[in-house]
Order: sequence, then C-alpha cells, then structure tokens
Amino acid sequence: MATVLHQIRLFFTALQFFTRLPIPRWVGFEPDWLHHASRYFPLVGLVVGAAAAAVYWAATLVLPQAVAVLLSTAASIYMTGAFHEDGFADACDGLGGGTTRERALEIMKDSRIGAYGAIGIGLLLAVKCAALAHLPPLAAVGALVVAHPLSRLMAASLIWRMEYARAEGKAKPLAQQMTGGEFAIAMLCCLPPLVFALAGPLPWHNLALGMLAMALTAFWFARKCARRLGGYTGDCLGAVQQLCEAVFYLCALAVLPG
Repeated sequence: MATVLHQIRLFFTALQFFTRLPIPRWVGFEPDWLHHASRYFPLVGLVVGAAAAAVYWAATLVLPQAVAVLLSTAASIYMTGAFHEDGFADACDGLGGGTTRERALEIMKDSRIGAYGAIGIGLLLAVKCAALAHLPPLAAVGALVVAHPLSRLMAASLIWRMEYARAEGKAKPLAQQMTGGEFAIAMLCCLPPLVFALAGPLPWHNLALGMLAMALTAFWFARKCARRLGGYTGDCLGAVQQLCEAVFYLCALAVLPG
C-alpha cells in the first residue's frame, strides 16, 4: 500500500510540474520526488491529450472542424502553460542563432523569443492544426489521445540516455536520474492510449508509422543536441515533445485512404 501511495504521489508531482492542474493537498511534496517523477511524464501526456480530445469532440458537435482544432490546441496549451511550446521556441533560437555551445545555451536561457523561435513555433502550431483539421473527427480524437503521451515518452528517452548540458536549470531536478526500470514504467503508461486507438480511432499501420517517425525524430534531435550542446536541456525536452507530436499527426494524415 505504501508503495502504491508513493507512485501516486510521484504522478501528482509530475502533473504539478508539467501542467497548471491543481493536485490534492494530501500529496505533499519532497524535493527527491522530482528526481523520479519523469517516469509518469507520458501519463501526464495522457491527461492532457484526453482533455484536448474531449474539447475537440465537444466543439465538433456545434462548430466547424477547423475551429474545434484551434479550441483543442488552445486548451492543451492552457493546461500546460505553454511549457513545451516555450521550450521548442527557445531551442529554435539557441540552435538557430548560437554559433558556439556556450552562446547557444546562453540564448536558450534568455526568456525573450527571437526570430527563429517566433517563426518556428508559429509554423509548428500551423502544421499541427492543419494536420488535425484534415483528419476525420474520430481519427483526430485517436491522434490526440496517442500523440501526447508518446511524444512525452520520446522526451523522457533523452533523460534516460543523455547527460544534462547545464550545471543548473529548471529541468535539472527532474533530469538527474532515470533508470531503465523507470523508463519501462514510462512505456507502460503509453499502453492504455494505444489500446484505445487500436479499438477504433486509428488503424495499426497509422500507429506503427507514427511511432517509427517519432522515434526517428527524437533520435535525430538527440544527436543534434549532443553535437551542439553536449547534452540536453529542459528546452530540448519541450522541443522533442512538440516535434514528435507534430510528426505523429502528419503520419496519421499521410496514410489515410485516398
């Protein structure tokens, strides 16, 4: 019972770290919990994806599909406080404008968004919304429920396999350690949305192509971070999540019949 309660506390710690959602007061907080909460990063994604899918489905009952997609995207951004979108924009600025490792890390630490970041996040949001708007409603629901947790699993893989690039940073408490067992738990958290999608919203070949493309995208970006930064930062985690989410939507759309 104590072990189960501890796992619940770790999940709520991750939920509090990555979203604006309130958590019960009885959960409490211990700094050490942050070191192990990354195992529930995909489960947080499932919560966000399910909420985004619910907003989308409800909106399609009374509004055009494109408007429903925009409302769903706005809801997910509001839930997370644009946490991952901000990371993607900062990564665009740092990797696009920094000619040295030190300069890239300095740019990524700056709270201001430059041209690379503004253009990058604008185009990324446009791609995600356009892809979702062209999916059949049921397929879009499945894509939202699956893409959010799987993209966060891809981000967690950087924590598992790479070194943190800074001596400090807002992601450092979360990123100090992730064992193989913890990553296995993160993978298990992705099973419920996959089962849900296979039950009707998405065919297996959509899922297979999307998962393969996400893994390749995460591997490519991890190599870039290792080469340019000597590791990853919290902004890199947000960038991987956003890129992989967009790639999954594109793959789901690309293999639709016709």
